[in-house]
Amino acid sequence: MANDGNLTRLVIMMIAVFAIMSFLKPDLFPTFDSLVSMAFQFPEFGILAIAMMITMLTGGIDLSIVGIANLSAIMSGVAMVKVIPNVIGSGSELITILLAVVIALIVGTLCGLLNGVAISVFGIPPILTTLGSMQLFMGLGIVITQGKAIYGFPMLFTELGAGSLLYIPIPLIIFILFIVFFSILLKKTSYGMKLYMMGTNPVASKYSGVNNLKITIQTYMYSGALAACAGLLIASRTNSANADYGSSYTLQALLVAVLGGVNPNGGFGRIAGVVVAILTLQFLSTGFNMLHITNFFKDFIWGAVLIIVMVTNYISSQRKEKRG
Repeated sequence: MANDGNLTRLVIMMIAVFAIMSFLKPDLFPTFDSLVSMAFQFPEFGILAIAMMITMLTGGIDLSIVGIANLSAIMSGVAMVKVIPNVIGSGSELITILLAVVIALIVGTLCGLLNGVAISVFGIPPILTTLGSMQLFMGLGIVITQGKAIYGFPMLFTELGAGSLLYIPIPLIIFILFIVFFSILLKKTSYGMKLYMMGTNPVASKYSGVNNLKITIQTYMYSGALAACAGLLIASRTNSANADYGSSYTLQALLVAVLGGVNPNGGFGRIAGVVVAILTLQFLSTGFNMLHITNFFKDFIWGAVLIIVMVTNYISSQRKEKRG
């Protein structure tokens, strides 16, 4: 019931934000073109937010998601522009793109594996592990690109981030598929049950027969693969790959996860809450752009909102414990 109450509050907040922005910019915000534009934008950090969510369910965190996204996009970009055409020729765009996507997913999954092993096998705290790997992945991206953007991708690839299918933006379709997949994964599979159990009480889950090490590694590999998909969307939309794209997405993904009701200590969180939080944040971001609020001030607002939400959640949980 508390879960439903939290989701209800989120939905009310989302509707309120939409109504306020529509009132402030009635000629721009609630228009069809504006909504379509938003549908192209939020799937990128929405996918990253899901990656952040599942790692937070373990009681950890993944600060390296943007670094993984950019490195995966860079490796697939290098493959599309320089490697694959020289090997198989430039006749088949589809094969080139499919191979590049596979490369990105492999890179992202391996990066997640590195994080998972460092955390579960060597016992390095998740925040330190992913903070260090974030710098590692970013550094690798800079070395590979020499600080320059990789561009000139096949036209078919750019349709992933900028195209539509039956008037529905393709990034939105991809995001919905991820929502459905991870909703089923967390609710209907033994992995999801074990993940929540481990996040709630890792000692109890261990003595219940859950392989905490395996679940942790698997979760960070999922996170890495999700980050790679987000990186592909960013590269497709911008028709380029660089080591410093999406620098604000880490904070936004963390804010979405916390705002969506994910417990930073692990064991609690729902995809539905995260989705509503993503939409709320996108409405705010689009409204701020229309009100000509600078990116620097937006970062200040995201940080302030994150702190307020965490303090509010802490106070709420303390009150519930006292009542219990």
